[in-house]
Amino acid sequence: MSSRPQSQRDPAADRDEERVRAYVENLALTLSQIGFPRMPARVFAALTVSDSGRMNAADLAGTLSVSPAAISGAVRYLEQVGLISKERQPGERRDHYRLYDDFWFASFLKRDRMLRMWLDATLEGVDAVGPETPAGVRLTRMADFLDFIVKEIPALFDRWHRERVRRERDAEG
Repeated sequence: MSSRPQSQRDPAADRDEERVRAYVENLALTLSQIGFPRMPARVFAALTVSDSGRMNAADLAGTLSVSPAAISGAVRYLEQVGLISKERQPGERRDHYRLYDDFWFASFLKRDRMLRMWLDATLEGVDAVGPETPAGVRLTRMADFLDFIVKEIPALFDRWHRERVRRERDAEG
């Protein structure tokens, strides 16, 4: 037991690292089941349990017991989908990979842009095949759904922001 007062102790010191490793693998498996590639899912999971939310490739490789090459491909994928960023501190030689503080928000913002692109492409398809054809009807339904989602996402973001502020205010007491 530490002689430091509770307020000065590192909360991570009391973590069960074996349980944390099991959680990383469980989260990675869950993400894989919903479509993430396995290694990016593992890297993402490792970053989420890191208190800093920031690790370099060597740290990630050691944490996950994999090669640096496996990390390279995984972080490239995670950067492309907008879940992490690559950064380098002045004077350092190694890149660090960092979760965005609001990574879900950032990820959904990127998805919003992708949905808009999908909507535009779908509308082009309606024009190409004709709105009265069976394919045109199917594409119109898809476009209607995508248009609905694109319009609703900003309202969801606003509601989430208000909810988050409320929760943080409540947590402060």
